[in-house]
Amino acid sequence: MPTDTRPAQTDQTAERYARKAVFAAAIGYGLDGFDLLILSFALTGITASFGLSDPQAGSLATLTLLGAVLGGVVFGVLADRFGRVKILTYSVLIFAVFTGLSAVATGYWDLATYRFIAGIGIGGEFGIGMTLAAEAVPARWRARATSWVGIGFQFGVLAAALLSAPVIALFGWRGLFVIGALPAVYAMIVRRGVREPERFTQSEGPSPTLRQSLAPLINTRAARRTSLAMVVLTSVQNFGYFGIMTWLPSYLAKRYEMTLTGSSLWTAVTVAGMMLGIILFGQLADRVSRRAAFWTFQIGAALSVLIYSQITDPTWLLAAGFVMGAFANGTLGGYGALLAELYPTHARATAQNVLFNIGRGVGGFAPLVIALLAGSFGFGAALGMLPVIYLLGFAAMFLIPERRGAELS
Repeated sequence: MPTDTRPAQTDQTAERYARKAVFAAAIGYGLDGFDLLILSFALTGITASFGLSDPQAGSLATLTLLGAVLGGVVFGVLADRFGRVKILTYSVLIFAVFTGLSAVATGYWDLATYRFIAGIGIGGEFGIGMTLAAEAVPARWRARATSWVGIGFQFGVLAAALLSAPVIALFGWRGLFVIGALPAVYAMIVRRGVREPERFTQSEGPSPTLRQSLAPLINTRAARRTSLAMVVLTSVQNFGYFGIMTWLPSYLAKRYEMTLTGSSLWTAVTVAGMMLGIILFGQLADRVSRRAAFWTFQIGAALSVLIYSQITDPTWLLAAGFVMGAFANGTLGGYGALLAELYPTHARATAQNVLFNIGRGVGGFAPLVIALLAGSFGFGAALGMLPVIYLLGFAAMFLIPERRGAELS
């Protein structure tokens, strides 16, 4: 008598889909990380080519991230209305095209325009990818799944750190942006290879309007409190990350007279620490609680950034950068799980993109703020002021409901 294998086949099919969805989301977010860091490595060449001041150079990163705020709103709403995979494809295409156009910029203003529009495309990738991953896996794996999407971002950053020096040596800073246009090919592959998650396709009712997608973020006092707390959390994470990573290569090159290759190595070690931190965060968040994971990493970030800012020996900087990276960016994947659990399906991608990208917009001022503070007090002192923001994130977690293991609504 034959054995009924349908449940096992169903489980295997669901697992294969989950892996494919998480991988697609991670690669998409990796392109985001690659694009943002190549700008950091290109800043020295851009500054020399166009005669920019440090605040002008820092503003290019700020404009990219402000574009991401606009893109977050637009693409989040579209993803809730028309589909996660479909809209992810369009967001990748927009950022790839305008990243490529950055290679032919003739001055500050057209480059700033290209960076802002590329940022609009970038704005869609976090929220859509995190939503896709969160909806594709069982509740007990959710934080680990979204953490793997966060790992994808760091792979993109690591690739940028390792490729930037040789590409600049061969082709100049413009060559980096040419490479940044290649993800357009990936967008087509994703569109053909991954279907929409069942959580989205089986949701009842007509496609939500803009008002319906935004309403769960603000329609009750509890919703407004939760959304405000999430903005604080995402602002802290992004401000710390972009404050550190945008200027770290230039800081190491100037203070310790490192070559671009040397500063790339130091940056790569810091990014490797971030990757380990993200993995550990996902495990802690799924096995203990969301709050315990965030509080542990926020305290660790405050202490490690403060210690890093006081170190003067290059060898110790290498080890300290690994630890600082683990704590300062370990929470990255956790926001995807947290936001997925707090908002319903018809508003999930909107909430992910709007709340994270508002935080990214606030964090986008970090390169400019750090440049201004460094001009007055030095980079070490400017970095030493960052730990204060992690205390704000610690306080905000008291306002976030604990929903570890909850089924998505």
